[in-house]
Amino acid sequence: MSTDTGLVEEKIRLLPPELQQEVIRYIDQLMEQSKKDSSHKFGFAWAGSLSHLKDRYTSVQLQHKALDWWN
Repeated sequence: MSTDTGLVEEKIRLLPPELQQEVIRYIDQLMEQSKKDSSHKFGFAWAGSLSHLKDRYTSVQLQHKALDWWN
């Protein structure tokens, strides 16, 4: 989706000052949310980290144990 920043700026400029401040606060919230969302991307750095337990637990038991550790 393409955004015309000039159009956005013009619409903000047409708002009363108190609503302009509200728009700025909303933009700040969106930016914070975007940072949080991007920092929670799933990675595979943990892959193999439980391999030393493979003789003691089945994969299902490890899944349950991992959930216990997480909570």
